[in-house]
Amino acid sequence: MTVEQALYPEVAAGGFCRVDHRMAFLIRVHAVMRPDMTVLEFGAGRGKWLEDPSPLRRRLGMLRGQVRRVVGADVDPAVQENEAVDERILLTHGAPLPFTNETFDLICAFSVLEHLDNPKSMADELARVLKPGGWIIGWTPNRYGYVGVGARLIPRAIHRRALRVLEPRRQEDDSFVPLYRLNDRAALRHYFPPAEFDHFSYTYSGQPFYHAESKLLARFWLGVSQVSPPALRPYWMVILRKRDRKP
Repeated sequence: MTVEQALYPEVAAGGFCRVDHRMAFLIRVHAVMRPDMTVLEFGAGRGKWLEDPSPLRRRLGMLRGQVRRVVGADVDPAVQENEAVDERILLTHGAPLPFTNETFDLICAFSVLEHLDNPKSMADELARVLKPGGWIIGWTPNRYGYVGVGARLIPRAIHRRALRVLEPRRQEDDSFVPLYRLNDRAALRHYFPPAEFDHFSYTYSGQPFYHAESKLLARFWLGVSQVSPPALRPYWMVILRKRDRKP
Protein backbone atom coordinates (compact mmCIF):
# COMPACT_ATOMS: atom_id res chain seq x y z
CA MET A 1 0.00 0.00 0.00
CA THR A 2 1.37 3.40 -0.97
CA VAL A 3 1.38 6.42 1.33
CA GLU A 4 -1.28 8.05 -0.85
CA GLN A 5 -3.55 5.00 -0.51
CA ALA A 6 -3.05 4.96 3.26
CA LEU A 7 -3.86 8.65 3.71
CA TYR A 8 -6.66 8.76 1.15
CA PRO A 9 -8.62 5.48 1.01
CA GLU A 10 -10.80 6.87 -1.79
CA VAL A 11 -7.88 6.28 -4.17
CA ALA A 12 -9.37 2.78 -4.51
CA ALA A 13 -12.33 4.35 -6.35
CA GLY A 14 -10.67 5.48 -9.58
CA GLY A 15 -7.03 5.96 -8.65
CA PHE A 16 -7.04 9.53 -7.36
CA CYS A 17 -7.55 11.29 -4.03
CA ARG A 18 -9.76 14.21 -3.05
CA VAL A 19 -6.85 16.71 -3.22
CA ASP A 20 -5.14 15.29 -6.31
CA HIS A 21 -3.11 18.08 -7.95
CA ARG A 22 -3.05 16.37 -11.34
CA MET A 23 -6.82 16.06 -11.36
CA ALA A 24 -7.23 19.68 -10.24
CA PHE A 25 -5.03 20.81 -13.13
CA LEU A 26 -6.83 18.71 -15.75
CA ILE A 27 -10.26 19.80 -14.58
CA ARG A 28 -9.20 23.43 -14.84
CA VAL A 29 -7.90 22.82 -18.36
CA HIS A 30 -11.17 21.23 -19.40
CA ALA A 31 -13.14 24.05 -17.77
CA VAL A 32 -11.77 26.58 -20.28
CA MET A 33 -11.22 24.24 -23.24
CA ARG A 34 -13.40 24.36 -26.37
CA PRO A 35 -13.46 22.00 -29.38
CA ASP A 36 -12.33 24.79 -31.76
CA MET A 37 -9.15 25.55 -29.82
CA THR A 38 -5.53 25.12 -30.86
CA VAL A 39 -3.64 24.01 -27.75
CA LEU A 40 0.05 24.12 -26.83
CA GLU A 41 1.25 21.58 -24.29
CA PHE A 42 4.34 23.45 -23.13
CA GLY A 43 6.80 21.01 -21.61
CA ALA A 44 4.83 18.06 -23.00
CA GLY A 45 7.62 15.52 -22.56
CA ARG A 46 6.98 11.97 -23.68
CA GLY A 47 3.26 12.17 -22.82
CA LYS A 48 3.02 11.54 -19.09
CA TRP A 49 -0.77 11.35 -19.10
CA LEU A 50 -0.73 8.29 -21.35
CA GLU A 51 1.11 6.38 -18.61
CA ASP A 52 -1.03 7.63 -15.74
CA PRO A 53 -2.32 4.81 -13.52
CA SER A 54 -5.73 6.49 -13.13
CA PRO A 55 -8.05 5.73 -16.10
CA LEU A 56 -9.90 9.02 -15.62
CA ARG A 57 -6.70 11.09 -15.56
CA ARG A 58 -5.57 9.29 -18.72
CA ARG A 59 -8.80 10.25 -20.48
CA LEU A 60 -8.73 13.82 -19.29
CA GLY A 61 -5.05 14.18 -20.19
CA MET A 62 -5.60 13.03 -23.77
CA LEU A 63 -6.51 16.38 -25.34
CA ARG A 64 -5.87 15.17 -28.87
CA GLY A 65 -9.24 14.59 -30.52
CA GLN A 66 -11.03 16.92 -28.11
CA VAL A 67 -9.78 20.15 -29.69
CA ARG A 68 -8.84 21.31 -33.18
CA ARG A 69 -5.11 20.66 -32.74
CA VAL A 70 -2.67 19.88 -29.94
CA VAL A 71 0.99 20.81 -30.28
CA GLY A 72 3.46 19.26 -27.84
CA ALA A 73 6.69 21.22 -27.33
CA ASP A 74 9.68 20.53 -25.09
CA VAL A 75 13.46 20.91 -24.93
CA ASP A 76 13.58 17.22 -24.02
CA PRO A 77 13.96 14.94 -27.09
CA ALA A 78 11.47 12.59 -25.41
CA VAL A 79 8.75 14.83 -26.84
CA GLN A 80 9.33 13.10 -30.19
CA GLU A 81 7.78 9.96 -28.64
CA ASN A 82 4.66 11.76 -27.44
CA GLU A 83 1.57 10.10 -28.91
CA ALA A 84 -0.91 12.35 -27.12
CA VAL A 85 -0.40 15.32 -29.47
CA ASP A 86 -1.02 16.07 -33.14
CA GLU A 87 2.36 17.74 -33.67
CA ARG A 88 5.68 17.36 -31.83
CA ILE A 89 8.15 20.23 -31.59
CA LEU A 90 11.64 19.89 -30.12
CA LEU A 91 12.52 23.30 -28.72
CA THR A 92 15.98 24.81 -28.68
CA HIS A 93 16.97 25.93 -25.21
CA GLY A 94 17.03 29.73 -25.00
CA ALA A 95 15.61 30.24 -28.49
CA PRO A 96 12.26 31.88 -29.31
CA LEU A 97 9.29 29.56 -29.66
CA PRO A 98 8.98 28.44 -33.30
CA PHE A 99 5.40 29.64 -33.72
CA THR A 100 3.83 32.69 -35.30
CA ASN A 101 2.17 35.36 -33.20
CA GLU A 102 -1.22 34.51 -31.69
CA THR A 103 -1.20 30.84 -32.68
CA PHE A 104 -2.75 29.26 -29.58
CA ASP A 105 -6.03 29.57 -27.71
CA LEU A 106 -4.79 27.63 -24.69
CA ILE A 107 -1.33 26.91 -23.27
CA CYS A 108 -1.01 24.09 -20.71
CA ALA A 109 2.07 23.78 -18.51
CA PHE A 110 2.07 21.01 -15.91
CA SER A 111 5.10 21.02 -13.60
CA VAL A 112 7.09 23.18 -16.04
CA LEU A 113 7.24 26.78 -14.80
CA GLU A 114 9.61 25.89 -11.95
CA HIS A 115 12.28 24.86 -14.46
CA LEU A 116 12.49 28.09 -16.51
CA ASP A 117 15.91 29.71 -16.24
CA ASN A 118 14.92 32.89 -18.10
CA PRO A 119 11.35 33.62 -17.01
CA LYS A 120 11.10 37.01 -18.72
CA SER A 121 12.09 35.70 -22.12
CA MET A 122 9.79 32.68 -21.90
CA ALA A 123 6.87 34.64 -20.46
CA ASP A 124 7.21 37.11 -23.34
CA GLU A 125 7.23 34.22 -25.81
CA LEU A 126 4.19 32.57 -24.27
CA ALA A 127 2.37 35.90 -24.38
CA ARG A 128 3.39 36.38 -28.01
CA VAL A 129 2.06 33.04 -29.26
CA LEU A 130 -1.17 33.24 -27.23
CA LYS A 131 -4.25 34.74 -28.84
CA PRO A 132 -6.05 37.64 -27.14
CA GLY A 133 -8.60 36.10 -24.80
CA GLY A 134 -6.52 32.91 -24.63
CA TRP A 135 -5.61 31.06 -21.46
CA ILE A 136 -2.45 29.84 -19.73
CA ILE A 137 -3.18 27.05 -17.25
CA GLY A 138 -0.28 25.72 -15.19
CA TRP A 139 0.50 23.74 -12.08
CA THR A 140 3.74 24.35 -10.24
CA PRO A 141 5.13 24.25 -6.69
CA ASN A 142 5.12 27.47 -4.71
CA ARG A 143 8.56 29.03 -4.26
CA TYR A 144 7.73 29.66 -0.58
CA GLY A 145 6.02 26.35 0.19
CA TYR A 146 7.89 23.46 1.79
CA VAL A 147 8.33 21.69 -1.57
CA GLY A 148 9.87 24.78 -3.19
CA VAL A 149 12.05 25.63 -0.20
CA GLY A 150 13.22 22.03 0.15
CA ALA A 151 14.08 21.74 -3.55
CA ARG A 152 16.16 24.92 -3.43
CA LEU A 153 18.04 23.77 -0.34
CA ILE A 154 19.15 20.53 -2.00
CA PRO A 155 22.45 21.12 -3.85
CA ARG A 156 22.13 20.64 -7.60
CA ALA A 157 24.91 18.07 -7.63
CA ILE A 158 22.84 15.66 -5.54
CA HIS A 159 19.34 16.75 -6.55
CA ARG A 160 18.45 13.66 -8.57
CA ARG A 161 19.91 11.33 -5.95
CA ALA A 162 17.93 13.05 -3.19
CA LEU A 163 14.77 12.95 -5.26
CA ARG A 164 15.12 9.19 -5.72
CA VAL A 165 15.04 8.88 -1.92
CA LEU A 166 12.27 11.39 -1.25
CA GLU A 167 10.05 10.41 -4.20
CA PRO A 168 11.08 6.83 -5.10
CA ARG A 169 8.08 6.23 -7.38
CA ARG A 170 8.86 9.20 -9.61
CA GLN A 171 10.26 8.27 -13.02
CA GLU A 172 13.82 9.49 -13.54
CA ASP A 173 12.95 11.01 -16.92
CA ASP A 174 10.62 13.43 -15.15
CA SER A 175 13.26 14.65 -12.70
CA PHE A 176 14.65 18.02 -13.77
CA VAL A 177 16.39 20.47 -11.46
CA PRO A 178 13.90 23.20 -10.45
CA LEU A 179 14.88 26.88 -10.34
CA TYR A 180 11.68 28.54 -9.01
CA ARG A 181 12.06 31.87 -10.76
CA LEU A 182 8.39 32.11 -11.77
CA ASN A 183 6.77 30.59 -8.70
CA ASP A 184 5.32 33.28 -6.51
CA ARG A 185 2.65 35.93 -6.87
CA ALA A 186 5.08 38.81 -7.38
CA ALA A 187 6.93 36.97 -10.17
CA LEU A 188 3.70 35.97 -11.93
CA ARG A 189 2.45 39.55 -11.91
CA HIS A 190 5.84 40.90 -12.95
CA TYR A 191 6.35 38.61 -15.94
CA PHE A 192 2.66 38.52 -16.90
CA PRO A 193 1.69 42.16 -16.20
CA PRO A 194 -1.91 42.78 -15.09
CA ALA A 195 -2.20 45.37 -17.86
CA GLU A 196 -1.87 42.47 -20.32
CA PHE A 197 -3.23 39.49 -18.35
CA ASP A 198 -6.15 38.81 -16.05
CA HIS A 199 -4.91 36.86 -13.02
CA PHE A 200 -7.00 34.11 -11.43
CA SER A 201 -4.18 32.07 -9.89
CA TYR A 202 -4.33 30.62 -6.39
CA THR A 203 -2.28 28.56 -3.95
CA TYR A 204 -3.52 25.37 -2.35
CA SER A 205 -2.37 22.53 -0.13
CA GLY A 206 -2.96 19.35 -2.12
CA GLN A 207 -1.37 16.03 -1.27
CA PRO A 208 2.03 15.74 0.46
CA PHE A 209 5.30 15.24 -1.43
CA TYR A 210 8.88 14.53 -0.35
CA HIS A 211 7.84 11.91 2.19
CA ALA A 212 10.13 9.00 1.15
CA GLU A 213 7.09 6.68 1.34
CA SER A 214 6.90 7.32 5.09
CA LYS A 215 3.35 7.76 6.40
CA LEU A 216 4.69 9.65 9.42
CA LEU A 217 6.59 12.15 7.27
CA ALA A 218 3.66 12.47 4.87
CA ARG A 219 1.31 13.27 7.75
CA PHE A 220 3.80 15.86 9.01
CA TRP A 221 3.93 17.62 5.62
CA LEU A 222 0.15 17.41 5.38
CA GLY A 223 -0.15 19.12 8.75
CA VAL A 224 2.32 21.82 7.71
CA SER A 225 0.30 22.44 4.54
CA GLN A 226 -3.00 22.68 6.36
CA VAL A 227 -1.81 25.34 8.82
CA SER A 228 0.18 27.35 6.27
CA PRO A 229 -1.17 30.79 5.27
CA PRO A 230 -2.01 31.18 1.55
CA ALA A 231 1.38 32.65 0.67
CA LEU A 232 3.14 29.56 2.07
CA ARG A 233 0.89 26.81 0.72
CA PRO A 234 2.89 24.27 -1.27
CA TYR A 235 1.45 24.66 -4.78
CA TRP A 236 0.24 27.18 -7.34
CA MET A 237 -2.57 26.72 -9.80
CA VAL A 238 -1.62 29.32 -12.40
CA ILE A 239 -4.61 30.68 -14.33
CA LEU A 240 -3.99 33.59 -16.69
CA ARG A 241 -6.10 35.07 -19.47
CA LYS A 242 -4.55 37.33 -22.07
CA ARG A 243 -6.50 40.55 -22.33
CA ASP A 244 -8.18 41.46 -25.60
CA ARG A 245 -6.67 44.41 -27.37
CA LYS A 246 -8.43 47.70 -26.88
CA PRO A 247 -10.20 48.94 -30.03
